Amino acid sequence: MTHSSWQPGQPWQGKGTPQPWQGSAAPQPWPGGGGPAPVPWGGQGSSHMLASHADRERAVDVLRAGFGEGRLEQPEFERRVARAYAARTVGELALLVADLPLGPVPQPAPLTPVPRTFLPVSRPQTNAKAVGSAVCGVLCLVSFGLTGIPAVVLGHAARSEIRSTGEGGDALALTGLVLGWLSTAGWAVLLTLMIVATAVSA
Repeated sequence: MTHSSWQPGQPWQGKGTPQPWQGSAAPQPWPGGGGPAPVPWGGQGSSHMLASHADRERAVDVLRAGFGEGRLEQPEFERRVARAYAARTVGELALLVADLPLGPVPQPAPLTPVPRTFLPVSRPQTNAKAVGSAVCGVLCLVSFGLTGIPAVVLGHAARSEIRSTGEGGDALALTGLVLGWLSTAGWAVLLTLMIVATAVSA
């Protein structure tokens, strides 16, 4: 029994089970009545694969994101959503979202200037000589004016440094200066009265 005349796509007319094709001729084209030839399976990424409900929902989510970002007008968005729910294959869904990003695009936050009222205030460092001047000025009250001259010297030095460096403590330096000068002036008046009294008594 010979099978050399049998070709793929022709009905088997012999007896028994046909043996695998071993001829040298190439297989004949698909003879299925003039219809389209079967598409080979291309895996999950095949555009001819039938779409599932989850595939349609994912496509509609992309359309909603594009509509929310202003990429689609209302009529076009509605038409695409209707076509997405009526799509039969994954390829049809891919065409509906081919010109849209696959999800919402992050928008940069608007750069609005913050009013100076709400900005944190950076306090400058207090000048050390200003603190010393204020301390010496306060001690004039308990030291009978002995710290008046140091208060005046430190106060002038502190105010000079504050003007050049922008440090804080000008009020402390001014307080030390006022108390120091009052103490110094009080001692000067007291010494003058003592000298006058000594001269008169002599």
